[in-house]
Amino acid sequence: MDGRQNLSMTRRRKNTIGISRGQKSITVSHIVTMSKKRKATLLIALCFAFAAMAQIHGSSTHVSAAEQPAHVLIVAGQSNADGRVPVSDLPADVSYQYCQWSYGSGDFKTATGQFEPFSPTVARTALGDRWGFDAIVYHLLEQSLRQPFYVIKQTMGGTAINPRCERSTHGNYWSADPAFLSQTKSAGRGGKSLLKALTEQIDACIDQQLSRLPQGYEFHALLWHQGESDKPQADSYHDNLQQVVAYIRQHLVEKTGNQHYATLPIVCGNFAKNSRQGSAQVAAALNQLAQEDKNFHVVDASDLTLQSDQLHFDAKGAEILGKRFYEKLVEIKAF
Repeated sequence: MDGRQNLSMTRRRKNTIGISRGQKSITVSHIVTMSKKRKATLLIALCFAFAAMAQIHGSSTHVSAAEQPAHVLIVAGQSNADGRVPVSDLPADVSYQYCQWSYGSGDFKTATGQFEPFSPTVARTALGDRWGFDAIVYHLLEQSLRQPFYVIKQTMGGTAINPRCERSTHGNYWSADPAFLSQTKSAGRGGKSLLKALTEQIDACIDQQLSRLPQGYEFHALLWHQGESDKPQADSYHDNLQQVVAYIRQHLVEKTGNQHYATLPIVCGNFAKNSRQGSAQVAAALNQLAQEDKNFHVVDASDLTLQSDQLHFDAKGAEILGKRFYEKLVEIKAF
């Protein structure tokens, strides 16, 4: 083949458009000689073809971390959610780079709307630095997300939902009962409501930081571990927790305008079988809620080990529970 033949074939290839008509390809020369009607028909066909190609390629396009809404997680409950494992027992391979948190603990510590880098600690300074199962969840999220994420945590040891449980710490409660809420303020502002402390904390975080993120934000789930202090009123635990969940979901909907949060995933842990404050009736209420609400999930902790107080998870128990919470989040595609 001489140079002129090769040049001629190259020109023909350059003038070919990738749409076939039977066994032939349409070239620029074909288009030039077409009637206006046929040109219009071809143009429509090209539009459909390119749109289909864009859809195919677009479905596999990776969205960069900067383009995704920031991930937000809510954590709430009593002492096993607050954390009671000495920080010296945190696994050596656990570290934090991306997790930002806002931490409140009733009237022990009033949360602000500002986030700061996560470091395991509790508000009750007499206990020293402590960690709970959630610290393992954050560590695993760090490994999977590899980008900043945000935690809003409101936890306080020894607290009940039902105001009839007289031994709830400092008389603070998680109750969503309208009568109770109407006569008290947030526990962080001199009142007795931990639920108001949580929702006010959520609002402050949204107003002061989350709403200012250029990529936006998205709440993914609520992690909840609580119920030991409701043992004296266990028969009402199902209805009371159901009311708490509904209150938090509705608050997020009203605050953000996002109806998606009406079905925010809730992930709860139950109790070690040897817990001196564990309640079979409370555990049964959790399982019943999971049957009634497809977005309510229970993580089993019945086989986990406890500290010598027979109440709080030890390092091994908290680590395993954290892994189970994380696995549940992955299973339900919350992240």
